Amino acid sequence: MDVNPVAAASAAKTSSTSPAAAAANKATLDYDTFLTLLVEQMKNQDPTDPMDSTEQIAQLATFSQVEQTIQTNKHLESLLQSSSLSQAGSLIGRTITASDDSISGVIKEVQVYSDGLVAVLESGDKVVVGPGVIIK
Repeated sequence: MDVNPVAAASAAKTSSTSPAAAAANKATLDYDTFLTLLVEQMKNQDPTDPMDSTEQIAQLATFSQVEQTIQTNKHLESLLQSSSLSQAGSLIGRTITASDDSISGVIKEVQVYSDGLVAVLESGDKVVVGPGVIIK
């Protein structure tokens, strides 16, 4: 049995910028690999003892559910990014005070990172927007 397509598919992994996209790439690879293996198994099965079709369908359904979950995660990630950008835009021009009262000032710009927002003040100081920060 020749499984070179599987080895080639495994070698063709690509990197991605977001966790959801990386998971989607991995799931696609696994889904394609599963289908390749399924076809190879069907081609080379013993005619006197054929594969159980119920088990094949159950495996295919499980892979489909995982693929749908990954797509949902990608959409949620996009929604969270949109929410962060909206929140960042609404902060510009407002006054912020750090949780320890060490820095205070008017927000000139907001930098959006994957783990949160950072407010850049007119003075050049930076304040992480998080718990305990006061925004007026």
